[in-house]
Amino acid sequence: MKSSRRRASPVESGEVLNSFSLAGKVALVTGGAGRYGRFIVEALAGAGAITYIASRNLEKCRELADELSQKGYKVLAGQLDQASQVSARELYERILREQGKIDILVNNAVSRPMKGYSDPVESFAASMEVNATGLFMVTKVFSQDMIKRRCGSIINIASIQGVVGPDFSLYEGTEMDAPPDYFFHKAGMINLTRYLAAKLGPYGVRVNAISPGGLFANQDPAFVERYNKRTFLGRMASGDEIKGAVVFFASDASSYITGANLMVDGGYTAK
Repeated sequence: MKSSRRRASPVESGEVLNSFSLAGKVALVTGGAGRYGRFIVEALAGAGAITYIASRNLEKCRELADELSQKGYKVLAGQLDQASQVSARELYERILREQGKIDILVNNAVSRPMKGYSDPVESFAASMEVNATGLFMVTKVFSQDMIKRRCGSIINIASIQGVVGPDFSLYEGTEMDAPPDYFFHKAGMINLTRYLAAKLGPYGVRVNAISPGGLFANQDPAFVERYNKRTFLGRMASGDEIKGAVVFFASDASSYITGANLMVDGGYTAK
């Protein structure tokens, strides 16, 4: 007969702020040297996690790991080809060998072979190999230890472009465009998040998504001006503004949240 006693929340025994701590946790950020990656790594390591950053470009990961280690963070570099199951397993086994566990997986890696609708179909297929099949494969590999230990947090870095359709007027007169593969796989990532939350929930593993809005990176001024008008806050995001959402989902502060997609978009999708 099942007990009717309510399970205690991880935050009940301490102060709320303590529940955001990642001390003693081990995290992996895929695509860790990319646009969002460095901010995600800084957030996790700054909250106390031993953080691995991994991508195909091992040298860039090492440079970032060295830079952050000089600040006192525990950051290590690894190599990961998200199109290769062998590569994923090698990194998984290395982390288990060095740390004995993995608590947090941030699926941030992305391949951008398509530039626009006129690109050949083959470029769409190449994108799916990494951004769809690769995402699922990496999640299956790294969730094994979480399932075994019946705890863990998986965070998928999605996008507003997985929630709403493109506004092509934003790109008029610029060299920018909205490639179809990106909208396709980011939307799929969000619903895969819900699937995985349902599948892994019984094992104590939480799965959530974060959908950032546009990150300011010196884009064409015409694009920036139009984009700003689309948001309630009247501006694009800075990289630091994703940090709080990542730490929230990685920590016990969100212990009863799974299957969610948090919009970090300045109100873009609510307008």
